[in-house]
Amino acid sequence: MSSQKARLSSILGLSAFHADASAAAVVDGRFVAGVEEERFRRIKHWAGFPEHALRFCLEEAGGDLGAITALAVSRRPRAYLLRKALLALSHPRSLGRATSRVRNLAQVASLAERISATFGTAAPRLHAVEHHLAHLASAFFCSPFEEAMCLSVDGFGDFVSTMLAVGRGSSIEVLDRVCFPDSLGQLYTAVTQYLGFPGFGDEYKVMGLAAYGEPSFAAQLRQVVPARPDGTFRLDLRYFRHLSEGVDMSWDDGAPVLGPLFTPALEELLGPARNPAEELGQRHKDIAASLQLVYEERFFALVRALQKRTGLAKLALAGGCAMNSLANGKLFAATDVRDVYIQAAAGDAGTALGAALWVHYAELGAPRNGFVMEHCSWGPEYGADAIHRALAAGIPESRGNDGLWGEIDIETIADLSRLTTETAAALAGGEVVGWYQGRSEWGPRALGNRSILADPRRGDMKELLNRKIKRRESFRPFAPSILEERTGDWFTLDYPDPFMVKVYPLRPEKREQVPAVTHADGTGRLQTVSQRANPRYWALIRAFEEQTGVPMVLNTSFNENEPIVNTPAEALDCFLRTRMDRLVLGDRVLSRRTPPAP
Repeated sequence: MSSQKARLSSILGLSAFHADASAAAVVDGRFVAGVEEERFRRIKHWAGFPEHALRFCLEEAGGDLGAITALAVSRRPRAYLLRKALLALSHPRSLGRATSRVRNLAQVASLAERISATFGTAAPRLHAVEHHLAHLASAFFCSPFEEAMCLSVDGFGDFVSTMLAVGRGSSIEVLDRVCFPDSLGQLYTAVTQYLGFPGFGDEYKVMGLAAYGEPSFAAQLRQVVPARPDGTFRLDLRYFRHLSEGVDMSWDDGAPVLGPLFTPALEELLGPARNPAEELGQRHKDIAASLQLVYEERFFALVRALQKRTGLAKLALAGGCAMNSLANGKLFAATDVRDVYIQAAAGDAGTALGAALWVHYAELGAPRNGFVMEHCSWGPEYGADAIHRALAAGIPESRGNDGLWGEIDIETIADLSRLTTETAAALAGGEVVGWYQGRSEWGPRALGNRSILADPRRGDMKELLNRKIKRRESFRPFAPSILEERTGDWFTLDYPDPFMVKVYPLRPEKREQVPAVTHADGTGRLQTVSQRANPRYWALIRAFEEQTGVPMVLNTSFNENEPIVNTPAEALDCFLRTRMDRLVLGDRVLSRRTPPAP
């Protein structure tokens, strides 16, 4: 019996042949490893077969594919087959663009064979888990809730855009669905494209832009997504191509590509679409603000409908739209929700974890075991030897040793108190610091393990970071990491958010003290840092508070127009090719002794 239980507890989950391909390992119902394939491939939102991520997760789960109980993938191609066929027959023009989707579904169907060929051994049984069930499982089964509302909202997955459910113990009961062609995610993406941001995943840019506008186009956008009496919604399909014509999509081993979603009717309603090279005007900013407002109205209506149906006040939220931090931060004010849980990889990457958890609980019948995802450190870790090799290769004259090598000074500081005190002093002195520690983060956010840090008190820091390193749009905000116990002192809400998925207003009297992390509307997309979940990062912020009186640092992802760095070599390369002032790789500290050339 004990050996059977051990076998029942080892599951690998995948999100494959879709954007943000990833893998996750679950042992005895506990998350032990997870990473997006983009971290290895170095292509943002990489779509395809996540071979490198799968190899890493298998190694963390014991290294033997034959000892794995089951595989799980967050796609179920045969879901809603009749509805799909009827819709396709009634809209034959869309069939011409369906070839790539048919090929994609065939890849999912042959996934077990692909895994067997990759590892040279028979793969265990592959469970196909419906996309939105995987989303819900990733939130509810990682939450501290024994009973909660469960809501998943995104573009589309397995013909569904929205799923409403209730979770109890080790089960999730689906109450309602919103199916193709209606989707809040499609609405947000279509207007994002209309505003001149065509890249996959560019919706977050529109969220940042919304703070600079007024919702003067809200009435027009409400016509685009009419509300239904039951709290759900529909799309006015005159403004969208995905049903009438179909949309070109590519998920083939590289950057995902999504063709234009909106029709000329949207331009008749809102005015001409913005060319990506065109300067952003006030009309564009107002449309962004209007989109955010209308999205929030429809999203909060879903939540209120789910509350009315269940009588519950706790919410487990997932799906790509769960990354809309502006809406998430208003949940408590706009609804009767009192507790909300959103795991670190709420988007499609997180469905790898959700698929594995769904199999463990819903299909294998395991009881809940008390696991709660309190931190995001589930990715690869590279120790002192890897750091030494990276230094030897990247700064050859150093051979990986301490000393002054050209303008770069390398020093080992093993004492944590001294390391954090000196790093905090460097931040307070205006330095931009790369902070590379422990395991990489699961999900799209850098949360203190693969971060670039700076002083939030400096009014010029946003411009400085964009000029030195990030080279991104000036309207996009930078985020604060704050000691969890100080949250209520600086923000109007005192509710933890360890995964940076909510925006809270800063207290008005505090905003002038931290201009670098205060957005145009007086808000900040905060990360609360607890000593329990990330003691090393907490110690650094605490040292900064002791020196400055401010219990937060500016935190942005450790990258330069690329996926977040994964290896020490990638971190070192980013440091050397940008104008970062200091790099802390574990306990190895690199600093520039002389100012970089202008």
